[in-house]
Amino acid sequence: QLQASGGGLVPAGGSLRLSCAASGRTFSGYAVAWFRQAPGKEREFVSAIRGTSGMTRYSDSSKGRFTISRDNAKNTVYLQMNSLQPEDTAVYYCAARPVWNVQYWNENWYDYWGQGTLVTVSS
Repeated sequence: QLQASGGGLVPAGGSLRLSCAASGRTFSGYAVAWFRQAPGKEREFVSAIRGTSGMTRYSDSSKGRFTISRDNAKNTVYLQMNSLQPEDTAVYYCAARPVWNVQYWNENWYDYWGQGTLVTVSS
C-alpha cells in the first residue's frame, strides 16, 4: 500500500516536497514513479527512480526543477519540487512496481498506486 502526502497550496516560485510511503512490504528494490493529473487532462509521467541502482528519470517539464530520491530505511520516496509554476497544479500520484521497466514513463506498467495528493500553485 502506498500513501502519498505533502501536497498543498504554494505561490509560483515556491517549493514542496511530496512523500510516498509504503507499508506492508519492503520498498527498497521497487521502481517508484510520480505521475500527475491536471484538471481536464490525462495523467502524465513526472519522474521515476530505480530500486537497485537509484537511477532517476524525469519528464522534460520536471527536469532541472524536481528531484526524486528515496530513503529505503524509511520505505519512502520523495519528490522535491522547486520553482513551481501554475502549470504544475495537479493531483500527484506515486506508483510502484517490483522491477524496473524501460517504459518507466508508462503508467500501465505500475502495479501499486497511492491515493494522490493535490498540489496547487497560485500565480
